[in-house]
Amino acid sequence: MCGAAAEEASALGLAPVAPDRTAAYGEHPDQVADFYLPSRPLGVARPAPLVLLFHGGAWRAPYDRRHVSPFAAFLAGRGLAVASVEYRRGGAGPARAGRWPETFDDIAAAVDTVPGLARELGLPGVDPDRVVLTGHSAGGHAVLWAAARHRLPSGTPWHLSSPSPLRGVVALAPIADLVTARALDVCSGAVDELLGEGDSEGGGSDRGDGDELTVRLGLADPAALLPTAIPTTIVQGGTDIDVPPAVADAFAAAAARAGEHVRLVRTEGGHFPPIDPTTPAAHTVAEEIARLVGAHPAT
Repeated sequence: MCGAAAEEASALGLAPVAPDRTAAYGEHPDQVADFYLPSRPLGVARPAPLVLLFHGGAWRAPYDRRHVSPFAAFLAGRGLAVASVEYRRGGAGPARAGRWPETFDDIAAAVDTVPGLARELGLPGVDPDRVVLTGHSAGGHAVLWAAARHRLPSGTPWHLSSPSPLRGVVALAPIADLVTARALDVCSGAVDELLGEGDSEGGGSDRGDGDELTVRLGLADPAALLPTAIPTTIVQGGTDIDVPPAVADAFAAAAARAGEHVRLVRTEGGHFPPIDPTTPAAHTVAEEIARLVGAHPAT
């Protein structure tokens, strides 16, 4: 088995971990979040910050939040509270990537709603006022985009008048620059499918002509919505062949042109080690999250 295949098998072969609580943030069956409560305190006599975790899987329906449940539990074991977010993905067969605009509706709704939901549920040891977003691959795109919603035109449904009150973003092998991802055909055309093709329930509203695709690309591409003024870290495997490092590099370069610094952390291995609790890369992720909230992770 080659290195990339072995890494994928290791990460996806771990047994799912049941959450401490599951709650809905909307009416659709996919609008739910699994809560993993911290097993040890991260700070000194303080509730744990809340990590909103968005899974990857190229926005395709077969890949749901279960495959990141071991990683969510790992972060909880390091003293973090975690809400692992589900969201609508492709709906017209397993090969379809994403839904326009439903995928974006859900990302926005989760970020706006889940911290308050944690407060309403009275989850012990959780501080919903200290929120960090983290996500892997397509989920990395989700968190970078969510942090940039105040940069969207005011007439768009996801626009915020000011930045979300986040401590920061840690994006793991993210599909961060959609133009570069399209040029590299990341995930076999997933970006174009995310931007809409087919009917709404089957994978998004009609994409229409090239002008419409260009408009949607501008609204959906985190690299086109910089600067955000929100501390951002990218953790990127140096040998990633699923989302090559060039995608993260393009985002970091776009941020620099916009006058913003993005912390880019290179790790050994490819696409899956950042969400595999058995790897050093996952420990690096926990440390980067803790750095944003000003605490030291439990070991």
